[in-house]
Amino acid sequence: MGKHVLVIEDEPNIVEAIRFILHRDGWRVDTHSDGASAVATVCAQRPDIVILDVMLPGRSGFDILRELRGLDQLAGLPVLMLTARGSAKDRETAERAGASRYMTKPFSNAEVLAAVRALAGA
Repeated sequence: MGKHVLVIEDEPNIVEAIRFILHRDGWRVDTHSDGASAVATVCAQRPDIVILDVMLPGRSGFDILRELRGLDQLAGLPVLMLTARGSAKDRETAERAGASRYMTKPFSNAEVLAAVRALAGA
């Protein structure tokens, strides 16, 4: 597996924090902030891992994930869901949609890095 992460997140501070810690660890990091075009971006970029926010402009991260899981070529793509909503219901929704991992904000840099490394099998 390569080292390319696509971060689909609309909060610039979170995007920059994740980009910084992953880039420092040797990952190529691309970003996208619009839910409506997120699936097309994943299809075009073919990242090794996606970090996906739940609440995005244009479309929910849960809906994006369900669509990704419905595409044969992306059904097994590791997806780390990030959300400010940490309720049991949201966690269950993410699991049903096919999230590989679920993390609530705020998160530590070490947590994100460990999760990405685990998803990459590193």
